[in-house]
This record gives sequence, C-alpha cells and structure tokens, in this order.
Amino acid sequence: MAASALALLAVLVSGCSGEAGPKPKPQAPDPGISGLKVKLEALVADTCYSKPGGQEPKGCEKYVTQLGGTAGTVHKQAGLAKNPGLDGFATDLDHGVDAYRTGGCTTVASSAPGPCVDSLTAIARSLREIKSTVDALPDA
Repeated sequence: MAASALALLAVLVSGCSGEAGPKPKPQAPDPGISGLKVKLEALVADTCYSKPGGQEPKGCEKYVTQLGGTAGTVHKQAGLAKNPGLDGFATDLDHGVDAYRTGGCTTVASSAPGPCVDSLTAIARSLREIKSTVDALPDA
C-alpha cells in the first residue's frame, strides 16, 4: 500500500516543472494625446453623452465604466502636458462617475429627473470640457 502511495506521489510531482505558467504580456504603450483624442471622440458619440437626460441610467453603465478608466488617462496626460485645468476636469469626471456608482444608478430604469440623471449630466459636462481641452493640445 505504501508503495502505491509513493508511486502516486511520484507521478504527481513529476508533472510539475520549472515553468510558472504563461508569461505576462508586456503592458501596452501609452497611446498619448492622439490616442486619447480617438477615445474621447468615440465616447462623445454615445447617446449617454449627447442626451443624458433622455437615458435610463442603467443603460449607461458600460459608458460610465469606460469613462472611469479614461479619467485616469486624462489625469496622466494632464500631468505630462502640465495642464492643471485638464486635471481639474478629470477630477470632476471622477466625481460624476463616483456619484453614478454610489447612487445605485446601474439599476435605475427611469429617465425621470433625479440624482442619476444629474450624475449623467455632470459626466457629460466634464467630458465636454475634457474633449475641448484635449483637442487643443498638440499630438505627441
């Protein structure tokens, strides 16, 4: 019995190799201002941006999630461009995204005025300011 247990243990251990698994892929390079311009152009094409008061807030969850990630990129580019105004607009965007998320807006199915529509409107305003400022920056 002990011999069969040792044989099983030997088989299990022999299956282990020095590899730790797939190697992590290198991080994608920063797309810079020109990449941010493309991203912002796509975001302003969304109806959650163009008509925030006419949307069911729960239908804008993906849009808001994308903006949450974009705000970090805007903060970084604001620092690189030494543009505190742009950083302030990104902070405003952060606040709008946070208000949407903490307000439970992912479940609100009414476009009636209220805190969720207010959050979407504030997000659209911040995005408009960000896009205007970024569009004026030279491509890097």
